[in-house]
Amino acid sequence: MATSAKQRPTISDEDLAALLGLMKGADSMELKLTVPASDQLSAASALDVDPLDAQIRQVFFYDTPDLRLNNAGLVVRARRVQGKTGDTVVKLRPVIPDQIPAELRKSPAFGIEVDAMPGGYVCSASLKGAVSNAEPREVAAGARPIRKLFSKEQRTFYATHAPEGIGLDDLSVLGPINLFKLRFAPKGFSRRMVAELWMYPDNSRILELSTKCLPAEAFNVAAEARAFLSGRGIDLSGEQQTKTKTALEFFSNQLAATPPAGPASSAAV
Repeated sequence: MATSAKQRPTISDEDLAALLGLMKGADSMELKLTVPASDQLSAASALDVDPLDAQIRQVFFYDTPDLRLNNAGLVVRARRVQGKTGDTVVKLRPVIPDQIPAELRKSPAFGIEVDAMPGGYVCSASLKGAVSNAEPREVAAGARPIRKLFSKEQRTFYATHAPEGIGLDDLSVLGPINLFKLRFAPKGFSRRMVAELWMYPDNSRILELSTKCLPAEAFNVAAEARAFLSGRGIDLSGEQQTKTKTALEFFSNQLAATPPAGPASSAAV
């Protein structure tokens, strides 16, 4: 699909200045683009990706049914990964790097990243951990408390930023979301890219293309990526979607539509 006939999303001069300030304190940049559903098959063909090279992943989110964590800028997640160890993250966004405690920044499990997409950006702080692939399923089945998925350091980070009175074990399991993740090196582009296809229970899909770089490289890499993708006929002007927000809203609505369980009937006793 040609992009010249559409106006690409832009950010204001004020936002650009703020972005430059955030980049100075970030550890990494991730440049992202979501591809409209109507263009996903053509984009995969244009990039010559082989779906058999993709890795299966499964993501569980943890929040209150009305998404009080998300509304406070907090994301709590566990992930199962085919052929590898699973992982967890407690993520806070937006953040200002200069306001993060120095001791926390020294942790090897901690990182600050700026995610940028056409027309917008967000700076987030993440504290990561490792779990077995079995543990998130045990939590979903009610056989393990949510807090056991997270390290002491993650639990402290969560308690510092979560709304008052909401502990990890007070959260609901939102998910899972099944997805395919593919790392590949497209011909004609000097960096590796990642394609993630998130498949939601209502049969909708989000395809996200991304590449990571150091903050100092971001503008050159963004220009190269835009030229490369445009040259492959990939639409850069479509409405951007966020995978996490879409997942959280889907499962929140699902919980709201589920009637509460009533007392057991005599026939069930």
